[in-house]
Amino acid sequence: MLLILKKNRLILSLIEKFPDGFSPRVIQKEIINQIEDKLKAGYKKIILCAPTGVGKSLIGATVSRYFGSSFTITATKHLQDQYIKDIPFLKPVKGKQNFACLKMMQSEKVDSIGKAMRWGLTCDKGQCQEKINKNGKEVIEICKFKPSIKQIEGHTQEAESCHYYFQKYDALISNHSLWNYHAFFQIMKFNKKLFADYLDRRISVFDEAHKIEDQIMQFIGFDIFSGQLEECNLSTTKYDFADLDSMIQLTDDIAYSYAKKIKDVKESDAYQKEPDYESITRLERRYDRAAQAKIDILTDKENFVVNDPVKDMNGNFRTISVKPIDVSKFANSFFSTEYQIFMSATIDKLSFCENMGLAEDDIAFIDTPKSPFPIEHRKIDLLNIKRLSYGSTEEDELEVIKTINKIMDEHPEERGLILTSSVPRCQKIIRYLSPKNTRRVRICHSYNKDGKTQDEIISEHSADPTGVLLSSSLWEGVDLKDDLSRFQIIAKVPYPNYKEKRTKAKMNRFPLWYTAQTLTKLLQGFGRSIRSEEDWARTYVLDTAVNNVFFKAQRMIPRAYYDVLGIENL
Repeated sequence: MLLILKKNRLILSLIEKFPDGFSPRVIQKEIINQIEDKLKAGYKKIILCAPTGVGKSLIGATVSRYFGSSFTITATKHLQDQYIKDIPFLKPVKGKQNFACLKMMQSEKVDSIGKAMRWGLTCDKGQCQEKINKNGKEVIEICKFKPSIKQIEGHTQEAESCHYYFQKYDALISNHSLWNYHAFFQIMKFNKKLFADYLDRRISVFDEAHKIEDQIMQFIGFDIFSGQLEECNLSTTKYDFADLDSMIQLTDDIAYSYAKKIKDVKESDAYQKEPDYESITRLERRYDRAAQAKIDILTDKENFVVNDPVKDMNGNFRTISVKPIDVSKFANSFFSTEYQIFMSATIDKLSFCENMGLAEDDIAFIDTPKSPFPIEHRKIDLLNIKRLSYGSTEEDELEVIKTINKIMDEHPEERGLILTSSVPRCQKIIRYLSPKNTRRVRICHSYNKDGKTQDEIISEHSADPTGVLLSSSLWEGVDLKDDLSRFQIIAKVPYPNYKEKRTKAKMNRFPLWYTAQTLTKLLQGFGRSIRSEEDWARTYVLDTAVNNVFFKAQRMIPRAYYDVLGIENL
């Protein structure tokens, strides 16, 4: 048995730390041995590019056990649930919307957790602390159901304690914890000092690491909505939406407006007689968000760009965003453990290091050479129908839709998936499909006009034996396993919107980024319908622009895709 000398003590080899109840497969042993070699060589940051089906979660858990303390961070609730099922030593932190608020249940006289969840009485809608009037003074009252982390640590909490805080604090005091990106970045950005005693871990395992930039973007910069301007009595005519200084002024005006509203409400007779603490808390949150955004932007003005405003069909202002070009200065604050592993099925070392501000020589790269899925189960047909772009002719667009019709006709008794680049393209496809095929299609986006969630539409799809999903947003984060999809059509290559100002600025500063983003999204799309060794689906790519992507990105393509794309080893 191999032993490694580490910090003057003997430690079992990595493979000896494979999670209980599982036997490592050959491909997992190979990857774990490579990780061990990189660690022995002195690397503290490792990028693991490994395709779906390898079992990256078990590999990550092996490394976590080896180091004795860890954070594991993943992108979706679905992946969290999979980790929890397979790796019980990871203590999960889930969002407030997943837990019933005991305080609201008491006030509404609801005695069933299930009923509370159905009624929407969740922790994200409850008040963990409220301002109340006590003996003529305004004081903050903490919810009686909220335990302290010291109580959880000492097992002295009340029998009926808030389920959200119990699981969160239980994870913080445990050696190994499991987070989604939003919760992890939230605590690292805003509560690092508060929980400093509980954040000292040796390694962070970042799953779905290709999503890190998008996750960081949710915390940096500012989105301004028409409703905010109306609430703050601000007119769009006062501001230049193409000028950063004007947007900083708008952000400052929004913060000032909320501060004044808070002052006016508190000084009002109505508030003095019957304080509305929930309203004050809402206003304070909006003030804090605007004020923090102004600080972030002023700290590095050259790093921020104003995107063009989004307008409704009548030309009225809806929203505008101010976003950072380079996220590396923010990313490094999240990579604070001694060791990090970044895992993804679609990740390129050069682009990732450039984007995250990591020194390439300091990062080890492991690229799994082969998919565990049989090649005949994941075949990709590059049909090269027409090149689609913003300037495509009507004839080219209709030729692609004609091919979609033909493919659907060839799969009359099977479910499928059509992926394209935008909502207008989805609408155009629907408009020109045959009536028979139109009836099979369900448009599915992250947000849908009829108010249905993505999960609700996919549930409807699963009950339709010949249903086909049409989307510009299902490129990743959804598992259409087995009969949920036996064919998938890539109608349009998913290039980032180059008309967006941030995209242009990002391309100029980081030349690899645009190609890497396109390739990552494309490869993620290829994997939506093949989720296990026994699963299979046929993939059709219609846009000839895919050849240009593969040519420009040839050194970025993970080796596990070489066989199915007909690429020889570079």
